[in-house]
Amino acid sequence: MSGLIFDLDGTLIDSAPDVHAAVNKTLEEIGTGGLPLEQVRGFIGNGVGVLMERVIAAKGLSQDAHASLLSIFRRHYDADPATLTTLYPNVAETVAHFHAMGLPLGICTNKPEAPTRTILESFGFLGAFDSIVGGDSTSARKPDPVPLLTARDRLGVTDVIYIGDSEVDAECAQRAGLPFALFSGGYHRQPLDELPQSARFDDFAELPAIIARLLAETA
Repeated sequence: MSGLIFDLDGTLIDSAPDVHAAVNKTLEEIGTGGLPLEQVRGFIGNGVGVLMERVIAAKGLSQDAHASLLSIFRRHYDADPATLTTLYPNVAETVAHFHAMGLPLGICTNKPEAPTRTILESFGFLGAFDSIVGGDSTSARKPDPVPLLTARDRLGVTDVIYIGDSEVDAECAQRAGLPFALFSGGYHRQPLDELPQSARFDDFAELPAIIARLLAETA
């Protein structure tokens, strides 16, 4: 049986506004000016620890403050992770389509598991996903393949297609030996043509046809 696993930030959701708000609340709390949205957007993708490393570097702060700033950020972000976050166009319809087909669906994200579940629940799709692996669910984070393979194993399927938006996701899928469908509208930093991919799409309305083709190829 085949299944689908999705990245979250930059793939199903645009979470950058809420991440940005929590970053700036953190900086305000220590008496430092904030950062612009687009700069923070570029920091997303490798987990909250790396996010905070990039914030610290951007503000010229000491990395010795990493643990305390990360704790402040988590307090602000975890308290309200879905106020400004939005779904990308046609995500809700596409997830509902795959769920109605009976395809096992999973999430593999570097976002911690608790806010991941809060966000999915806020959009009404927590029950659509049979496997949710966050950045703190295993001992590794993407692009290490362990989280993605763990999400696959929890789905109880052998064939999986991973859907994501970034170089982190592309490398993770490649290292896991899984097909990868690349969403062009997310948080990638490298040119899209440089990312290993089995297919690419600009709008989630295109994804069912792409998945049908990739599933036929893996059958």
